Amino acid sequence: MDTRRTFTTGYGKQGAFYSLPSLADAGYDRVGRMPVSLRIVLESLLRECDGLKVTQKDVDNLANWEAKNPGSYEIPFTVARIILQDLTGVPLLVDLASMRSAMQDLGRDASAIEPLVPVDLVVDHSVQVDWSGYPDALKQNLAREFERNTERYEFLKWGQQAFKTFSVVPPSVGIVHQVNLEFLARGVMEKDGVFYPDTLVGTDSHTTMINGLGIVAWGVGGIEAEAGMLGQPITFLVPEVVGVHLTGNLREGVTATDLALHVTQMLRKQGVVGKFVEFFGPGASSLTLPDRATVANMAPEYGATMGYFPIDEECARYLRATGRKEEDVVSYENYYKAQGLWGMPKRGDIDYSVELDLDLSSVEPAVAGPKRPQDRIVLSSLKERFKELLTLPVAEGGYGKAEPSAPVRVTMHGEAGNPDSSATHDVELRDGSVLIAAITSCTNTSNAGLMIGAGILAKKAVALGLKVPAYVKTSMAPGSRIADTYFKANDLQDALDAIGFSTVGYGCTTCIGNSGPLNHDLEEAVKANDLVSCSVLSGNRNFEARVHASVKANFLMSPPMVIAFALAGRVDIDMDKEPIGKGSEGQDVYLRDIWPSSEEIAAAEARAVNADAFREIYSLTPDKNPLWAAVEGPQGATFAWNDASTYIHRPPYFDGFNGSRRDIENIADARPLGIFGDSVTTDHISPAGAIRATGPGGKFLASMGVERRDFNTFGSRRGNDLVMTRGTFANVRLKNLLVEGTEGGYTLYFGGEAVSAPDVEITAASGTPTFIFDAGMAYRNEGVNQIIIAGEDYGMGSSRDWAAKGTNLLGVKAVVSKSFERIHRSNLVGMGVLPLNFADPADYDRVKNLKDATFSITGLHNDIEPRATATLVVKPAGEASFELPVVVRIDTPIEKEYYRAGGILPYVLGKYC
Repeated sequence: MDTRRTFTTGYGKQGAFYSLPSLADAGYDRVGRMPVSLRIVLESLLRECDGLKVTQKDVDNLANWEAKNPGSYEIPFTVARIILQDLTGVPLLVDLASMRSAMQDLGRDASAIEPLVPVDLVVDHSVQVDWSGYPDALKQNLAREFERNTERYEFLKWGQQAFKTFSVVPPSVGIVHQVNLEFLARGVMEKDGVFYPDTLVGTDSHTTMINGLGIVAWGVGGIEAEAGMLGQPITFLVPEVVGVHLTGNLREGVTATDLALHVTQMLRKQGVVGKFVEFFGPGASSLTLPDRATVANMAPEYGATMGYFPIDEECARYLRATGRKEEDVVSYENYYKAQGLWGMPKRGDIDYSVELDLDLSSVEPAVAGPKRPQDRIVLSSLKERFKELLTLPVAEGGYGKAEPSAPVRVTMHGEAGNPDSSATHDVELRDGSVLIAAITSCTNTSNAGLMIGAGILAKKAVALGLKVPAYVKTSMAPGSRIADTYFKANDLQDALDAIGFSTVGYGCTTCIGNSGPLNHDLEEAVKANDLVSCSVLSGNRNFEARVHASVKANFLMSPPMVIAFALAGRVDIDMDKEPIGKGSEGQDVYLRDIWPSSEEIAAAEARAVNADAFREIYSLTPDKNPLWAAVEGPQGATFAWNDASTYIHRPPYFDGFNGSRRDIENIADARPLGIFGDSVTTDHISPAGAIRATGPGGKFLASMGVERRDFNTFGSRRGNDLVMTRGTFANVRLKNLLVEGTEGGYTLYFGGEAVSAPDVEITAASGTPTFIFDAGMAYRNEGVNQIIIAGEDYGMGSSRDWAAKGTNLLGVKAVVSKSFERIHRSNLVGMGVLPLNFADPADYDRVKNLKDATFSITGLHNDIEPRATATLVVKPAGEASFELPVVVRIDTPIEKEYYRAGGILPYVLGKYC
């Protein structure tokens, strides 16, 4: 079928493309009513149809998509490019380097391992807020970042010269998703004269932010991304598409953040896991592109694969405003018009699986928390809700206190954000005190209106004499350096500095746990008095222990609202009725007195945003980052591994590799390494945050001669499997029912080897208390299989591939849960770990309290079909065994091939051998 056509590019020449309208002419009459996002996927199938990776049957399936009954086939989607952030990108580069070493060991050409699509890595996740609250903090944090990460950065420079299609955006430029919006995204791609949509996957959940620009993209684990780099399609089950019809306009005083939190709660309630969400209607047209991007960013929080906004004039306006070439923007416009994909759909234009309605005028100012982003709280209700949460049982999302703690007087030595200061402050802390206030994260710092709004609020607050309490650690981490232009053009920086919101870095900080240390005196007081202290942040994630291990309650909100709560110093306040504080003349100052109007924000934005500023920021010349320019990386096609390195280590994934497939076999007599409840996130599983000196990771680093001050974070050491395996399941808030009543990375070991005692006291009627890592290694040494049992939404949260890699390296053969979050299930398969669901979720309750038991999985064989039923055989100690049906969550034929190979990486390497 010939669907190749031509259109006129912005350069006045003819460009070729594979035409979707021509499919309708060929008899595929449903194509014109398909969701825009699916039509873009269909274009990839049409263009890549070669009879092997993509067949005519694949094209036929999707071209005949039925909204109400999509079917159950898999889609082999070839993306145009791949984007990485450094915490996930470095281990991916380690894997590519180890594949090249494996090729060399096999006597093959190592340079054959090469990404087949463009790969951009943005270094944005390594900056930490060690210093904050004053202008010099930026310089100090950047210097410390390079001091900590020089070895990693040398490795990235090696990768940049070793791989032809791999490029690096250096530190202190911005957050990956904002850099993608402002600079990397092209909208339409071209190769050999053929034009096609800009599509991608990224190794960060919030890759969906680019959906706001009409680009089909989502987050995957590093494992899937590597396969995509090396020519494998990203395969996924055909999705339902939920259409969200937007009408009306946001009211005065309501922000894009409020809208994003409203949508998150609404769609979590609807249930959109594994589905595409597509926004349409007049309300969608009315949103600016940054506002669309803010909503799209939080697709992982509402559970969708994407939160997609179709392509229209606003997209082209944004591309021009951010400095893209006029000829390229015209090519973009002409291409999508030729494809019949231009313009925001109206009701009735598209067939969706489900249609929902949202009137934007119904959205209210809100926050979300204290433990999950979908738990939205209307701003006026926060005070009462926080009081309820203090005494609400932990099982119901509260803190289980008999009564609120009494206020505590504390003498602080040093400033909240400056440990080097000699100042002292006498402060009072209580439940609800804000210890961290951070303007951070890709979600909101890419939005000029929100950032300018924060600056205007700060300026009004300073003019009235308001000050932030001494115990609040304040920080500002813009998503790109363009924020400096916003603040400078409107004379806002001095006010931000005056109340402690000086820039600390250009990267992802507090939202991923890089919040840096708390003041020692404050932290000790919080621990000693069991205070429920709080953080307020403009982020997208607020899971337990993510922001800081000693801060129990974390509330998401808009950037200007972060400053408002920092000024108040507490969350138990009714912002509608109570003053934020006292002004310089002793007067009460309310939120309404300092909140910026939409007219003020619009006028300030008009003064600040210009295309030349974007072009200047992204001319990445060496003089803009001399520290990066000074880093020298090794040369050559293969990397010279150093066994003494605690940052970069050759992983064991290809040890003994010979290219043969393994048989799918029953799993016998497995011991549970962990039995977990509902909503265990990848933050709980994957190593993240600070490395504790008394845990397995800290002990290992100390044994390698690393000083405590140089431990850095688990995120920065993701290139070393020896460190990361020791940090898997080590989150301080992890609740393992094997050691019920104890939080942290502990378990019970039922074996014959000597294991390390835990660093906390654990009493057990049977079994030996120890660290999860030590139990895993002991079971491996004994040849004992291991299993994980879990409740609902296991693996929700960020697309952390180490949540699956660490599970594999601990020796876990299978994970049985009530349900999985999409990316983590896929990553488990990609690492050769078998995911299963209880056929009847109620059966989880029959096994959750069985500490001394073995678990076998039968019915596994080479001919097993995707989503087949197997049997979990449970044998409690001293009791008769019983059987439970489980569903094998190998969802597609290609996943079965990955599992048989031992994971995606051995599968791909086998293709080269």
